[in-house]
Amino acid sequence: MNFILFEDLYDVILLGHSYGGMVITGVVDRIPERISRLIYLDAFLPVDGESLMTTPKVGGMDIEKMSRDGFIIPSWVKPDKLPPKDVPHPLKTFTDLIDLKNPAGAKIPVTYILTVDPGKKPEDDTFFLSSERAKARGWPVIIMEADHVPQWRKPEATADLLNGLR
Repeated sequence: MNFILFEDLYDVILLGHSYGGMVITGVVDRIPERISRLIYLDAFLPVDGESLMTTPKVGGMDIEKMSRDGFIIPSWVKPDKLPPKDVPHPLKTFTDLIDLKNPAGAKIPVTYILTVDPGKKPEDDTFFLSSERAKARGWPVIIMEADHVPQWRKPEATADLLNGLR
């Protein structure tokens, strides 16, 4: 949000992937006049008063086992991994409640993209319940056959899909 304000940006398209859904939901609540579109890419879609830990999801990870010294360090976070690489994530961002109060954000166009692993059913995906929330709000939901990180595994298909949303 501060970057958008500091750079005096308008007509911003925000894309939130995974946890990033929490972020873009908060940003559009605070500065909806700067945002022209939201895209949730296999992302959490919270409502007021939820945290990532309380947002409905299918299955889940054992965050307690992955937490150390206030950070979540999943098994795939390796210091010697070549870019792009993940880094430890602050645990508090998973437990803080989101505070949504601005109804103006509801007027921003939104698309939800649910990625589903090949051979699996959408309802078995971790983010399926967030995609159902999107449908309930009347937002278009696109199902993409891909794992959770299509920007890494299917970058061209992901770019083509996103470019088609303009």
